[in-house]
Order: sequence, then C-alpha cells, then structure tokens
Amino acid sequence: MSVPHRPVVVVGAGPVGLTTALVLARGGVPVTVLESAAQLSTASRASTFHPATLDLLDELGVAARLRGLGREVHEIQWRDLDQRVLHRIRYDALVGRTAHPYRLHAEQSRLTPLLLAALEAYPHAEVCFSSTVFDLRARGDSVRVWTEGPTGLRTPLDAGYVVAADGSRSRARAALGLPSRPTEYPWYALRVVTRTPLDELLPGLAPLTYVRDPRQSFSLLGMPDHWRLVFRVLADVPRRRAVERTEVRALLERALPARAERIEIADAHTYRLAAFALPEFRQGRVLFAGDAAHLTSTAGGMNMNCGLHDAVAWGRALTRVHRGDAGERLLSSVAAERRRALTGKVIPRSEARTAGLDDPVRLRHAMDDIGRVADDPRRTADYLVEASLLDCAPRPQLTH
Repeated sequence: MSVPHRPVVVVGAGPVGLTTALVLARGGVPVTVLESAAQLSTASRASTFHPATLDLLDELGVAARLRGLGREVHEIQWRDLDQRVLHRIRYDALVGRTAHPYRLHAEQSRLTPLLLAALEAYPHAEVCFSSTVFDLRARGDSVRVWTEGPTGLRTPLDAGYVVAADGSRSRARAALGLPSRPTEYPWYALRVVTRTPLDELLPGLAPLTYVRDPRQSFSLLGMPDHWRLVFRVLADVPRRRAVERTEVRALLERALPARAERIEIADAHTYRLAAFALPEFRQGRVLFAGDAAHLTSTAGGMNMNCGLHDAVAWGRALTRVHRGDAGERLLSSVAAERRRALTGKVIPRSEARTAGLDDPVRLRHAMDDIGRVADDPRRTADYLVEASLLDCAPRPQLTH
C-alpha cells in the first residue's frame, strides 16, 4: 500500500496549530493540519493577545482584522474594593518598542477563522477535519501518523516532521508515552460573564482592572460584547457549588457592593489552574507547541501567547530546514529556547500576578511595589515589556 508523505504534519487546528501551518505555508512548505473535531472550536477559552503576539500576527497578515473584532486595552488599573483607583499603568510606555502598544481582548475563536481563511490561499496547505490522530511511530527519517476518520477508517500518513499542537490532553504526547500530569494549584478559577456594561456602573473602569483588597480580590476584563469577572476559589470548595446562582450572586455582592443587583449573570463556569512543562519540547521529529507542551496558571493571559510564539518559532525553523538553510541542530536549539522562555519567564511571571492574594501583608507589599513601578517611567516600561513577553518572543521580521 502506498502511504502518502507530507513534509510537515500539524496535529490540531487551534490557534497554535493554525499559526504554525500559516508560517510554514507562507514559507513555501507543504503542510497538512489534522483536526479531530468536525469544525473549528467556538469554546470560550483564552482571550488576551499581547503586543509581542500582535506584532507576529501582523507579520502573518491577520492582526488588523483581529483588532477589528476585539477591544483594545491601553491602561491597566489596580483598584480596591471601594473602587478607588490605587495605581494605573498605560501601554504608551511601549511606544517605539512594538508596533502594537496595547493589549487586545478577543476570544481565540475570533482568531482561528482568520488563520484558516489565510491558509486557504496556499494550495500546498490543507486542513483535514474529523481526522483523529491516535498513534505516532518514528520510521527513520519520517514519522508515521495513524489517523481515524468519521467513518472509523484508519489510515496512515508519513511526515518528515510532526508539530503536536493538540492541546493539554495531547494524543500525540500520549502516543509517545511522554509525561502528561500537571501540577495543580491549590485553587481553581471561577469566571462570571455579564453583558452589563460595567464601565457604565464604574465610570473610568479600564478593560483590564485588578481589584486587590484583603477583603476580596478578583480581576475584571472588558471584552467587545461582555465583561468577565475572574475569581480564585480554593480547591476544597466543590465546583458545582461555586457556580450555583445564589453563590455567584453572593460573591458579586462582596465584590461590587451596591452595584451587584444591577449586574446580569449571563454565565458562570470554572476552569482548572495548573502548571506543566514537557521535559523536552522536541522528541526526534515530533515537536511540541502550546498546551501540548506547557500550561501556566492563566494569570496575565500568557499561556496562549507563549503557544503562539512557539508556533512562529517552529514554523520559521522548519521552513529553514525544509529549504536546506539549516539542519537538525536548529530544531534542538529552538526546543531548548522555547522551554527556557516558559520556565524562566512565562510561568514565574504568571504566578507573580496572583502572589500574596491570601496574605494581607504580602498583598500590601505587592501593591506598594506596583505603586513604585507606576511612578517610575523606566520601571513602567520594563514591567510592560515583561508582561507582554516582548523579551522572550520571536522577533518580528517585518519593518513597520
């Protein structure tokens, strides 16, 4: 039986997988994307795009359209429970360091259709839905990928390289017998969604606001058509109880007293908070990106952005290898570089965003430090560079 061969197969048609494929397609590399679902996901997941990521998406020709679907964030605020503004930092401090000196709030499901549409312009790129990868096997200078279609038919495909971008429950990772257990934090997240315009209830409210108060801390994110309130809940509180309407309403009463009764609850759901990093992001000819390679606490909105940076790094490296401009050592170098960025910068910064929330003394010290940052233009710029991952993302290749 003749087995088809592809230079690169990408597993997963989420934002990371499709970004990898688009970088490859633009570089002239034939690429096949295998996605187990019948269509793109519309689930509510990551929603933050940092300046470094927008620069890279601009290079791929999709940033402007994504910006039209999102909400720009030009200021970060810290408030107390009485809604007094304690500190504020403006993204203007990044002017000259990025073409996008702001953060963008948009559902990741707004990005994936743009990436898919851009891929359709390249005849050497294909996206195969309802194609579940259930096994991978190294075969000398290729990887045999076994897939199962909607009819149950199992077919093989040989790939020069595989980029596994198939999420936190990666089948590719499982097929290779790699570690998969994350370290759970002692709390989980409760996300309350409302279509009530909170910036009308709280004049001057920034679309990214951290309420930091010993009585109750939480975050407020303004999306294009709704607001999100994100709380930490101790792991010993049953999730079913946390999302009960009476519990959510009581939590809003504590978080926004005198205003809670005017807030419509559109949805309330929980999600886990965990940290995980594969020991190696490269296993021979299989390369890992995004949630298949790592997880963070989600604080600061860094995990998806880090995954998109993985995607660009892998796409560029594989393009050079395909063209003969570089060899296998480049892939090992990229794997080590992306893991260092995650463990040395992304995870510590994400964890620092919520450090001390349960300790009034540590919280006060953290707020004092934010005040010193806000009062010092140099420290403000440094803070935003780190928060935006500008110091560990692949550099844009466009001149703006």
